[in-house]
Amino acid sequence: MKTTVCRFDELVSGAVRRFVVGDRAIAIVRIDDKVYAIGDKCSHADVSLSEGEVFCDTKEIECVRHGSAFSLETGKANTLPATQPVPVYRASIDNGNVVVEVQS
Repeated sequence: MKTTVCRFDELVSGAVRRFVVGDRAIAIVRIDDKVYAIGDKCSHADVSLSEGEVFCDTKEIECVRHGSAFSLETGKANTLPATQPVPVYRASIDNGNVVVEVQS
């Protein structure tokens, strides 16, 4: 299922926003001219990743509670205490809109 979540120009580079697509909370991150979509729940604790910090140089998002950093490209937990990945979703820009693809 492809869903338009916002206009690309509504996103600030280096920042994150939370959206709900179907029954999933997704953190959308813009870095320069690219967008990334990652599950909005830390795999270590029930904490929203959209409240965390974005690291543009390494393309990671950090959990605000314990500091685990997750790859925006793969969802892999790159720092402890998290050891499990979080889901990532295909995100694209179509006609100025950010579109996220979620499998049913």
